[in-house]
Amino acid sequence: MQAQLSFDSREPQISRLSDLQPKQSADCFVLLANKEKSKTRDGKPYYRVTLRDAIRATTSMIWNDSTFFPECDSVWQPGQFYKVRGRYQETDFGPQFDLEKIRLVEAGDEAQGFRAGDLVPATRFNVEEMFTELISIASQQITDAPLRKLVIELLMEHQHDIRQIAAAAKNHHAFTGGYLEHVLSVTRLALQFAEKYGEYYPDMQPPLNKSLVVAGAILHDIGKIHELKYSPSGSTYTAAGRLVGHIFIGRDMIRDKALTIADFNPETLLRLEHIIISHQSLPEWGSPIAPSTPEALLVAEADNLDAKFHELAATLMTPLTPGEEFTTRDNPLRRAIFRGLTTSAPTVATESKATKPN
Repeated sequence: MQAQLSFDSREPQISRLSDLQPKQSADCFVLLANKEKSKTRDGKPYYRVTLRDAIRATTSMIWNDSTFFPECDSVWQPGQFYKVRGRYQETDFGPQFDLEKIRLVEAGDEAQGFRAGDLVPATRFNVEEMFTELISIASQQITDAPLRKLVIELLMEHQHDIRQIAAAAKNHHAFTGGYLEHVLSVTRLALQFAEKYGEYYPDMQPPLNKSLVVAGAILHDIGKIHELKYSPSGSTYTAAGRLVGHIFIGRDMIRDKALTIADFNPETLLRLEHIIISHQSLPEWGSPIAPSTPEALLVAEADNLDAKFHELAATLMTPLTPGEEFTTRDNPLRRAIFRGLTTSAPTVATESKATKPN
């Protein structure tokens, strides 16, 4: 077993997993993102292991007769970083990495280029700048002072988690910093909606409340602070997340905070609670009640659009297969996305009157 785990002195240059071409062998630093145990048809155990860097995830099959099986079964843990040697393959079942050697990352590996941040899927944007912008929007766009105080205090009290956690365990923005990226994007979009429709329908009674739209957009997913447990290898659900869910956790967080703020208007609180509870629009999507105020509708639509467009964009950012006009349906939207025609459109022949034979 030790021979399988050690690397000799004639090691090849370290490559990034996401840079490997099909059938290329290399040494890489990877994150062990997942380890799933199952059984073959004849009852023999095996593991499906996910090895990844920030861009590419691959599968390694560890069969029960493999020299790696005992270590995989008892030692390997998701969330740990490893140095691996093997061969990259692209199969009908997705990207695969055929392991030859593996060991835990060591202190000296930094000299060879190991950086944990390079292996963890994360937001493309600067976290500090995003958080600062979110605070700025709350400060400038929420004119109701008690409501502004509630939003900013919740953001500041939970700023560490807000900067770090994913927006979901899978599908949209499921990476480090994804929560903040999503919340800021939804807030920007909802603010645009509020400004457009507030000007477009000035005679609504009561008028559209831009402060509530912004507050609801910023806080619509605040319950995920306690719904999800952060890990670089991927967020998982807490017991409260499974049994209660982020919608009601968030509603309770807002209620508790409102009790500490003097002169908080009861109707404002009711309307804010409704935004939180209805932001997923339908019972089958997670909300017990549909949006029934203008502010709730705008937040729900901004949230849905941002999540769905991220899922579509992520699908179109996967490597293009030559000759592929559509993606597969293996994506969160469960639909084939059109990439473009791979051949020139047929031309229609036209006849010139000057050359047309009699």
